[in-house]
Amino acid sequence: MLLLLAISVEARADAATQARQAVENHLRQMLEQQAARQGWHGMQLRYDISVPASSTNLPMCSEALQVRATGEAPSAMERQQLQIRCPDAPGWALNATGQAHVFLPAVHAEGIIDRGQTLTANDLKLQRINIAKARRGYYNRLEEVIGLAAKRRIRAGQSITPALLEQAMAVKRGQPVKIVANNEGIEASTSGEALADGQPGDVIRVRNVRSGKVIDAKVIEEGVVTSMF
Repeated sequence: MLLLLAISVEARADAATQARQAVENHLRQMLEQQAARQGWHGMQLRYDISVPASSTNLPMCSEALQVRATGEAPSAMERQQLQIRCPDAPGWALNATGQAHVFLPAVHAEGIIDRGQTLTANDLKLQRINIAKARRGYYNRLEEVIGLAAKRRIRAGQSITPALLEQAMAVKRGQPVKIVANNEGIEASTSGEALADGQPGDVIRVRNVRSGKVIDAKVIEEGVVTSMF
């Protein structure tokens, strides 16, 4: 009698476990597809799954359980309303809910980053976060932010979000620059001093160090400008 009871309890537990595992597989497949589309790197998942207490009275299913969404939640990171069906004869069906929590490595400041500072790998670290709570955005890889500049002071350990960064200036005010000029295929260059910040394509004022003359020059790349005629 005790043996039969033990077998019955084990079977009921396995049926409930089957249902939970089917929901987990369903959510994981949804998130793996989303990860592939968005290029997520280093994803870890945690699940909140609820099946009705009545599932403990169900027999194990010999076939793979079928799961379909009955609600309208667009993402597995939102709570899903699901129906689970056992295709055995006679089989059974039950309703369940499931939600996946996605944890990704996200870029954080290793130490204090000053306003205007250009970010390097030494300024950054990866720390795992629940991206559903990252309302202001995040970066999943260091290379996404290396070379960008801080718009404002960033504290040590702070999560790096898009609003905190901008393109680093190719030329900064007061910086020595190389002034190049082309005339009929002949190139000449001289030293200058930038009188304003500039990105590639910007026209800024530059002082020719040798002549002292101030000219308009277009920023070509980091530390290089070309004179405008």
